[in-house]
Amino acid sequence: MNLILKWVILALIIMLIAWLIPGITISGFVSALIVVAILGLVNIFIRPIVQFISLPLNILTLGLFSLIINALLFILVAKFSPGFQIEGFWSGFFGALILSIASTLTDKITLFKKQ
Repeated sequence: MNLILKWVILALIIMLIAWLIPGITISGFVSALIVVAILGLVNIFIRPIVQFISLPLNILTLGLFSLIINALLFILVAKFSPGFQIEGFWSGFFGALILSIASTLTDKITLFKKQ
């Protein structure tokens, strides 16, 4: 039940991000659910490989390169998601930043709710 709740909350956050940030558009709630599912797959399969390959650069920048990786993976998700578009790097950067902050807060809230 928690997984479905988090999936719906993140879909709503994706819709909020599309409303807040110019350059990000989404066609509806079903598209947002698909975006969250694809984002989960990207985070499971692609992110660890990219993080490993970019580890020296990430160490050199004290972890700030992770923000660039987040933005690029968010833009990648838009390429494979129907009804979801990101125009430009900076839109993807700020969208990924808001999404990662919101996802962290969602994790904290659901963890707090379990206790």
